Amino acid sequence: MTGYDVYAGGSLLAGVAGDVTTYTDTRPAGETVSYYVRARDAAGNQSGNSNTVTRTGDKGDTQAPTAPSNLAYTEPADGRIKLTWTASSDDTKVTGYDVYADNTLRDSVAGDVTTFTDTQPTTRTVTYYVRARDAAGNQSAPSDGVTRNGSGGTGSNLAVGKPITASSAVDPYVAANAGDNSTTTYWEGAAGSYPNTLTVKLGANADLDRLVLKLNPDTVWARRTQTIEVLGREQSGADFTSLVAAKSYTFDPAGGNAVTVPVPARVADVRLRFTANSGATGGQLAEFQVFGVPAPNPDLEVTGLTVSPAAPVESDTVSVSATVRNSGPAAAPASRVAVTLGGTKAATAQVGALAAGEKTTVTASLGQRDAGTYPLGAVADDGDAVIEQNESDNTYTSPTPLVVKPVDTSDLVTSSVTTSPSSPTAGDDVTFRVTLKNQGTRASAAGAHGVTVTLTDSKGDPVKTLTGSYEGTLAAGSAQDVRLGPWTAANGSYTVRTVVADDANEVPVKRGNNTATQPMFVGRGANMPYDMYEAEEGTVGGGAKVVGPNRTVGDVAGEASGRKAVTLDATGSYVEFTTRAATNTLVTRFSVPDAPGGGGIDTTIDVYVDGVFKKALPLTSKYAWLYGAETAPGNSPGSGAPRHIYDEAHLLLGETVPKGSTIRLQKDAANTSSYAIDFVNLEQVAPVANPDPAAYAVPGGFTHQAVQDALDRVRMDTTGKLVGVYLPPGDYETSNKFQVYGKAVRVVGAGPWYTTFHAPAAQENTDIGFRADATARGSLFKGFAYFGNYTSRIDGPGKVFDFSGVSDIVIDDIWNEHMVCLYWGPTPTGSPSGTPGSATCSPTAST
Repeated sequence: MTGYDVYAGGSLLAGVAGDVTTYTDTRPAGETVSYYVRARDAAGNQSGNSNTVTRTGDKGDTQAPTAPSNLAYTEPADGRIKLTWTASSDDTKVTGYDVYADNTLRDSVAGDVTTFTDTQPTTRTVTYYVRARDAAGNQSAPSDGVTRNGSGGTGSNLAVGKPITASSAVDPYVAANAGDNSTTTYWEGAAGSYPNTLTVKLGANADLDRLVLKLNPDTVWARRTQTIEVLGREQSGADFTSLVAAKSYTFDPAGGNAVTVPVPARVADVRLRFTANSGATGGQLAEFQVFGVPAPNPDLEVTGLTVSPAAPVESDTVSVSATVRNSGPAAAPASRVAVTLGGTKAATAQVGALAAGEKTTVTASLGQRDAGTYPLGAVADDGDAVIEQNESDNTYTSPTPLVVKPVDTSDLVTSSVTTSPSSPTAGDDVTFRVTLKNQGTRASAAGAHGVTVTLTDSKGDPVKTLTGSYEGTLAAGSAQDVRLGPWTAANGSYTVRTVVADDANEVPVKRGNNTATQPMFVGRGANMPYDMYEAEEGTVGGGAKVVGPNRTVGDVAGEASGRKAVTLDATGSYVEFTTRAATNTLVTRFSVPDAPGGGGIDTTIDVYVDGVFKKALPLTSKYAWLYGAETAPGNSPGSGAPRHIYDEAHLLLGETVPKGSTIRLQKDAANTSSYAIDFVNLEQVAPVANPDPAAYAVPGGFTHQAVQDALDRVRMDTTGKLVGVYLPPGDYETSNKFQVYGKAVRVVGAGPWYTTFHAPAAQENTDIGFRADATARGSLFKGFAYFGNYTSRIDGPGKVFDFSGVSDIVIDDIWNEHMVCLYWGPTPTGSPSGTPGSATCSPTAST
């Protein structure tokens, strides 16, 4: 024995001599680290890993103070609002209180102070809440809110931060520029498309006083007149009505290049309708300011949750009582509250009408729950049925999770179902291997434990039923394989349904998981969930043309599937498809021109459903155009002839489009490019819930660090309960690789349409994805999408799954675009001998 190598966090830390059996490491007190040791001899031979020990870092104070209570206000003088509240408690000490006005931090006071006096105009309506904090920075939940109603007057600019839309825009002069608090950016309507409209959505009724419309006051802007009508929509109304008749307004830099329009009205949306501009071919506006005060509306909040029974076990029916309060100045109609577990809706309860300031407690049943710890929360006004004065305070997170303890029982489940051969073809004799596992706390009964496998076809009709059993007692935590078959495979899509017979030692509450299903496909190619529609097989009109076929590199037909495409060059030209099945999504493969010097352009194409405009689909050619040699193409047109000209874009339609409907891609006046359409894919999708909130950690946010923290929680879990990470629907920005090591982990998203990772838009060629080592053998990655920012082929980085040296990995239902490749790792079973790895990209489909 010549030495020992000490590893920390899976990486070599240090080496010591062969006669030394101790090592001292220096680490920050808050860092959690796992160690193991390997022995080596003079020839360099190295032993296996020793057992692993983990030093858990001291995270210090992690308990937040309780929320302040009994928040109230008085007005000791005009313009002065005095707040008082009851002190919070904390396991260490409350060091301060943060006072929020209209969801914005107003000021802070010391931990021994329970009052604050604010200065506000008497005309302004303002809502306050307070949060306590301790020395470690832990912050309490918000207190109840109180609202001081203003006495009318001019109010403040209510358009700040609110969504602004336009009927058309000249890129890059988009509608959002008119609401960004800067006169250096502006919106401009498309040329020759009067009337142009610009609409700001306040979210709820407001009592308006005036509009202030601004252009850039710089003298380079010449004096101009614009004809503008002001319209509004009351929150309960469907249509806009005229508030101020069309009038010619003069914008002059000498006078600040701004006009004020008095608008005494109560509306939720404000629209400007431009019909003339002496200085341009469309309406123009740098700032759209709406002055007024919020009109009285309800404000629904959840202020507390209680669980019954207080310490449930798996056999208990669990209920949660939610206290819902209307903190607004107006009565609230009946609504609904949702109870969430791990961020996923688990139950709902109806809430009756509430007067201003009134609260009520309602109860929702969660039924029986598996053992585990569940983050508990609630959402007031689930479904957004009530128009509220403040829509941002509906979500409540309980400081105490729901903890369900196990019952003493056997629990027989199917832990896996595999086939031999693993990928059968028509005519093969297929044997099914069912792994029967007792995941309970006590042994099963003796005797036979039956297993039934039923195959059904795509219509749900039974094709084959196979039976088998395991004879004997199955100890807690143990597993046995049961083989069933054979079945002669035939081409098709199947559902494999496995049923485990009830065990005499298994309490009824644990029998709900005795049945499991999984898909199976026999046939050539991949079994994809979407329908393909070639553009040349669709209906064209308005000047659209079918081009091809040819095999010319760099030509829109030669580069298209089937060597044909449809071009949309004239305004009004379109290609239309009749849906063969219901869909709520659209993916299109398209080509738009590159910028003259390379680098791509941004544009849109309009989407219609049954002849009605639905959405503008954003397109870019940033990732499409490559030029020159096939082996090392460049991004510049100077590199040679084009050879990569297509890309894909996708859209959630926001509704289910029934079978037999028409979906159209059309070039309208607002679509400023020329287009080639190769095909579209249509698919009906829905988000996938957390498969087991007790077994899957959920990130605390959508950042890279939040996901890595969840992966680390699973890796360092010593209870054996955490098996993976669930990624809720959301957009996750990442600029690095996630590190997976130490054990097998299941990383599961809500589906590639809902859980999406993206590289920073301001960067290029960022190496994002997952990196794993051999200790992650047996991991699974499923149900999410990766959208990179690679604009050129780069050998080395750019793999979503960089798994060199890792075996037994499952990658399923992953959508990958704008990366160098999807997977790089050991040669899959059946690959040609000597192939060092696999590089697979799937830009338009799940893989």
